Amino acid sequence: MKIAINKAHFPVTVLGPGRRIGIWVQGCSIGCKGCVSQDTWARDGSKEMTVAGLLSWCREVSAGLFDGITISGGEPFEQPKALHALLDGLHHWRSSTGMDFDILCYSGYPLATLQKKHADLLQKLDALIPEPFIVSKPLTQAWRGSANQPLVLLSDRARARMQTYVDAPIDEQDKRIQTMIDGQRVWYVGIPGRGDMQALEQLCASRGLTFDSVSWRP
Repeated sequence: MKIAINKAHFPVTVLGPGRRIGIWVQGCSIGCKGCVSQDTWARDGSKEMTVAGLLSWCREVSAGLFDGITISGGEPFEQPKALHALLDGLHHWRSSTGMDFDILCYSGYPLATLQKKHADLLQKLDALIPEPFIVSKPLTQAWRGSANQPLVLLSDRARARMQTYVDAPIDEQDKRIQTMIDGQRVWYVGIPGRGDMQALEQLCASRGLTFDSVSWRP
């Protein structure tokens, strides 16, 4: 089974509690206005890898020293068979080693749609952040891009770890952005505030630095 992946990184500390493996899938037909990850929209067969290979990478890079896995994108539920295989592999890893990591997944689809069409996948998650990003709604809570997006807890594991984040207002710690440099490529992990990326561009330009391309606009 193959899955289209935009990128993967460890550790991620801004998209869920603790130290996490971050996986961003490639391909999204929703196209929310104002999305900062437009580089993940296009379907691209060249970005496919095997689910087995992705699971192997997760095991190697983390060395078992992590708290959870966050799956984002892109739209994970537009690759349902691959997502199913990935989640099955993660569950096997967790149960066979006695580990207790949680699995958090993002989706731009409404919760009701996911419950109707992908109930089997939801049963394999600990937590879900659904609903489309709406740029006109404020950023008010941790890990979520707009106020319409809930944090849905689907397991006792998630309720034990994430209950305090369901309704708590965002604080300065939650506004952190991670910066990674990969050769000539700089990329960011986290939920930026409105206008933050444009402000970053302006700051860089004032210091003589320009971006060849960016993910937050076409």
